[in-house]
Amino acid sequence: MKRKPKPAALIRNVVEEPWQQFPGHFGGALSKALVGPETAGAKLIDYRISCYQPMAYVALHTHKVQEQVYHVLDGEGMMEMDGKRQVVRRHDVIYIPPGVEHAIYNNGLTDLTFIVATTPVSDE
Repeated sequence: MKRKPKPAALIRNVVEEPWQQFPGHFGGALSKALVGPETAGAKLIDYRISCYQPMAYVALHTHKVQEQVYHVLDGEGMMEMDGKRQVVRRHDVIYIPPGVEHAIYNNGLTDLTFIVATTPVSDE
């Protein structure tokens, strides 16, 4: 029986990954895909840091099977989930189960910086 190769562990510095504006993100909504299939060969998790400039946002969207956790590191913004909006700020942690329509907006005065962990990596 042939054994599958063991995935490689890694340590990365956030500076190593370029900022990207992913589809559906607007106005300076930038992210660094730190751990995922393309960057680390991860099969179960997508882990990003995002920094949204004032007025930046991600459009309302829904995931079929993916769960997400947002952890706000700095700044203030507005989280919309199933038509309800709530201010989010430093140290807030947001859990979004599959099927919940959501978006995040930087309505604040400074950059909004947060971590997003998504599992599984595909929404199929």
